[in-house]
Amino acid sequence: MLSADDPLPFRPERVLIAGVTGSGKTTLARRVAAQWNLVHHEIDALHHGPNWTPRPSFLDDVRAFAATDRWVTEWQYTSKGTDDILTPRAQLAVWLDYPWRVVRGRLLRRTLGRSVLRTEMYNGNVEKPLWRLLATRDPYENILAWQTKMRSFWAERMPEKIERHPHLTIVRLRHPRETERWLRRL
Repeated sequence: MLSADDPLPFRPERVLIAGVTGSGKTTLARRVAAQWNLVHHEIDALHHGPNWTPRPSFLDDVRAFAATDRWVTEWQYTSKGTDDILTPRAQLAVWLDYPWRVVRGRLLRRTLGRSVLRTEMYNGNVEKPLWRLLATRDPYENILAWQTKMRSFWAERMPEKIERHPHLTIVRLRHPRETERWLRRL
């Protein structure tokens, strides 16, 4: 596993961005896409249809872009089948393994801002109103509860991912400052 200071052994063309909800996966994916001239496929936009319903074509859409040569996407929905499609094709995974206070703060700011402003994200979906977020602790209804539930997902599963996918170069970034340093070095 590489750190922010280790040089990449090659110029990757297929990249996964891992991290807990709120870590900045989509933002980093966009930046990597721009810097390396890759196509960013926002996996949340592929997964969620209107009214937050899963799109029936989700896995077909993932298969279609994964078959192309140059892409970057967020490494999520692994339990829904994306892991078997994306990971064998990916060359690089960037793991945003940030401190809890960083990811929690980011998610709070993002969620509150989107909720108050009723910002449309994709396919007509908007963040739930604040009162609905505060009314439940169900992780499938509350993004903050989901983040708490998934807090240690990557730390627990990364050893298995490394073992199953030895071809995959992994860069672990432990703080946004490391991510900025890593991006500058590219």
